[in-house]
Amino acid sequence: MDIKSGSCCSCGSDCCKPESKPEQKKISIDFLYLDLSTCERCQGTEDSLEQSIDEVSAVLEAAGFKVTVNKINITSEELAVKYQFISSPTIRVNGRDIAGELKENCCKECGDLCGDDVECRVWIYEGKEYNVPPKGMIINAILKEAYSGSQNVDLNNTNNEYRLPDNLKKFFEGQENNK
Repeated sequence: MDIKSGSCCSCGSDCCKPESKPEQKKISIDFLYLDLSTCERCQGTEDSLEQSIDEVSAVLEAAGFKVTVNKINITSEELAVKYQFISSPTIRVNGRDIAGELKENCCKECGDLCGDDVECRVWIYEGKEYNVPPKGMIINAILKEAYSGSQNVDLNNTNNEYRLPDNLKKFFEGQENNK
């Protein structure tokens, strides 16, 4: 070792210094929902999300990503406002809603919970509608965010002031009235 330069070779550069460990990249996944006890859409979305993460986690880990999953039960208007919740269920990857567009239809279970007709999210993937997001949709959204950081459609209106959707107002009012 060349004592004067502190390097292991005569080039005088840092080529022989131990490499510093690269900073771990982060993927944060938020699963926001109204009800996991009876709502089949929320239950199915949770299952599909968990299976998707199981399938893609080894690839992400090998590429230096740390995945964090936050399950957030939206139980009040205050929480809906805090998280700028627009429809149940919602999956966000690094703050971006994975749905390309917002579409809803009648959800019997959530309607039964609040005693009124309520609409919940319908997922659109490759031109078809699903009550539960397909694993391919979730995995593609995670990988797209991981490798390109691309912007998904801003369904959360983060550039505008958030307003609680009427559908969610109806749900929370109905739950309050049923107490």
